[in-house]
Amino acid sequence: MNTEPPGETQNSTNNFQVSTPEGSNVKTGALRRTPFSNLRRVSSNFKSPLQVSLSAKVSLTEEVAELERRKEQLDTEIAQLEDEGYRIEELEHHIDMLHEYNDIKDIGQSLLGRIAALRGTTTRDLYSHFGLELDD
Repeated sequence: MNTEPPGETQNSTNNFQVSTPEGSNVKTGALRRTPFSNLRRVSSNFKSPLQVSLSAKVSLTEEVAELERRKEQLDTEIAQLEDEGYRIEELEHHIDMLHEYNDIKDIGQSLLGRIAALRGTTTRDLYSHFGLELDD
């Protein structure tokens, strides 16, 4: 009577040596590096799910020309804004102020969350308690 589990062979010292899948197409005792599958070839070449057709590729000269057109368009927009009185330094100042505002708002949101957790309520309830709008 054989007490070995299916698909396993036993060596002379009664230790299980090799685990092979069951099936008539696998040599007994052969070690496999990839999982066994009757349905598909496991070690087939990789095919990307993103397929680009040759007609979709844009030539390098067309791409460079499009980038040059875009650069000219942006230069024109910058010149118009400067003519209207806008300055790059002013824009940088506004960006810095927006970063500071967002940092302060994040800290406030964090504090409201901690207070809500301590009180066992939601931050939405705290907004009305502190007279805040949900859009704040």
